Amino acid sequence: MDFAFDARTEELRGRLLAFMDAYVYPAEKVADEQRARLASPWDTPAVVEDLKAEARRQGLWNLFLPDAEHGAGLTNLQYAPLAEITGRSPHLAPTALNCAAPDTGNMEVLAQFGTGEQRERWLAPLLAGEIRSAFAMTEPEVASSDATNITTHIRRDGDAYVITGRKWYISGAMNPRCEVFIVMGKTDPEGPDIHRQQSMVLVPRDTPGVEVRRAMTVYGYEDHSHGGHAEVVFDHARVPVTNLVGEEGGGFAIAQARLGPGRIHHCMRLIGMAERAIELMCRRALDRTAFGKPLARQGVVQQWIADARVTVEQLRLLVLKTAWLMDTVGNKGAHTEIQAIKIATPRAVVDILDRAVQLHGAGGVSQDFPLAELWAAARTLRLADGPDEVHQRSLARRELKRYA
Repeated sequence: MDFAFDARTEELRGRLLAFMDAYVYPAEKVADEQRARLASPWDTPAVVEDLKAEARRQGLWNLFLPDAEHGAGLTNLQYAPLAEITGRSPHLAPTALNCAAPDTGNMEVLAQFGTGEQRERWLAPLLAGEIRSAFAMTEPEVASSDATNITTHIRRDGDAYVITGRKWYISGAMNPRCEVFIVMGKTDPEGPDIHRQQSMVLVPRDTPGVEVRRAMTVYGYEDHSHGGHAEVVFDHARVPVTNLVGEEGGGFAIAQARLGPGRIHHCMRLIGMAERAIELMCRRALDRTAFGKPLARQGVVQQWIADARVTVEQLRLLVLKTAWLMDTVGNKGAHTEIQAIKIATPRAVVDILDRAVQLHGAGGVSQDFPLAELWAAARTLRLADGPDEVHQRSLARRELKRYA
């Protein structure tokens, strides 16, 4: 990357790049080997805890959080190149820096909307990397791309809320250290404003009536880095009314506030994934011979590599512009660009990874290279935080309004 960022960002970039070389990349295979020997696949390998301790010692901790009281106090533009670096090892580096979803979004919600008591009980241990959390929004029975469809019911009963519903693909829920869910459901299902029917409540994992029913795979992968993705049932789970996040009817707005930064964080890391793919493509092309000459001299391979480089440079500029707009005019002012990067980045990175898989032949779909797992992660992001089509619909409407 040839961009000149401010002095603090450049200093953090240098330290993070050194951390990746010295600790993260060597730990990738170690983590896999340790996980294979664990009693449960959801337990955390020891090397991950070692990485967290080292990252914290080096001051590479909670970089995602712009709130200087709780995090590093970086702007989106400052964090963007750092998140990109972690994307080169997305299943290890974000966790090592305490910058992994869904905890990042949950910490942002608690920092912005949580009460003092909620911050002390849940935010503090999350910031310290002592516990994990989950965000329970998606449901199997409805099209959750439209959050107004949610059917989970949050009923007021005296000084308590009673939660009933079924969620799935709840990231982080399989991790034994996941101690709390932020659950989105309807407190006013018949309300006239469909965007004020929803609320969010904090539900401790050990609450009676909470059942983590099964792990959901993603293209056959269990995705240990995020603490898995689970189907979770809330069967009349009861929590105090003080567990409400924000205000009743504010769930939809909180979800939008949470998803804005999450979307750009995903896109930042996706660029790092693409950079890793290009590196692997180049090394493979120079290392392998087919039909009498190195793959690097095959015209189609050169075309793949050139197109990948052009695509990554375009995506990076769009993501950096979006980060800058979020910092200067806010998420609403950056609405079009947030939609654009969410559409363009996963789609393009999937294509780059697909070429990298093709270049590696059988190795590309194997466990010997990270490409298959990276491809699955990138392809999933065309659904996560809203499918492509929802963002295209929203962006098109905004464009059309300019000429109506």
